[in-house]
Amino acid sequence: MKLSTQNLSVSIEGKSIIENISVEFAESKRTAIIGANGAGKSTLLRAISLLNENFDGSIYLDGIDIRSLGRKRLAQNLAILPQSTTAPPDLTVRRLVDYGRFPYRGMFTASNPIEDRAAIDWAIEVTNLKNFQDRQLNSLSGGERQRAWIAMALAQKPQILLLDEPTTYLDIAHQLEVMKIIRDVNENYGMTVIMVLHDINHALQYADELVVIKNHGIFAQGSPKKILTVELIEKVFNVRADIFVNSQGISVLSPIEIVSR
Repeated sequence: MKLSTQNLSVSIEGKSIIENISVEFAESKRTAIIGANGAGKSTLLRAISLLNENFDGSIYLDGIDIRSLGRKRLAQNLAILPQSTTAPPDLTVRRLVDYGRFPYRGMFTASNPIEDRAAIDWAIEVTNLKNFQDRQLNSLSGGERQRAWIAMALAQKPQILLLDEPTTYLDIAHQLEVMKIIRDVNENYGMTVIMVLHDINHALQYADELVVIKNHGIFAQGSPKKILTVELIEKVFNVRADIFVNSQGISVLSPIEIVSR
């Protein structure tokens, strides 16, 4: 399923955030969106998911304008996990994941319980939460809770998964655990993943495609290994960095200093 934008612009309280962004996201790949704070990364994701419908331009899902799809049909194909998530603290993991089945339930019609159970079981399995499914959210660590929220999005059985800074506030081990889950659902199930990342090295290691935002628009797009250079880091983030190859043969960027403005 192809997702693309054409001349997409968003303004908030009279301030232009993104302008005339036309981009086609790689199907069945992992795309990372990077850029400085305030560049418009989350704004782009929120527009694509219709969390913010106040935009100019067009967004297409397999050539169909998403505004014409309806929210339930869109949610059956596209799921988003935003930065901020809230739920009653006494909610169990399984109950939270069950909420991911909302696109298949109507006001007067029930969903298929067999399909619901299979989707929920699958989402819990791939996020390694089987032993936590009866636990309350308030009893979990930050990393465990984040996996539960990812499981809820996966229970929608979307073809496209949008993630807004999925590793924020997590320690290194939980960051790697979350990124591995993201990689596995993409590689094993062909799910397209589009994620806003702050960690440049996560983008290098886990993304197939990179979209760089600067000055309200697309500054660069392509393979992380080809375009994520020390020169790009300086131009986009105003930071001088070194690059080297680690023991697994993966390029790593190490920030050195802020470049004088």
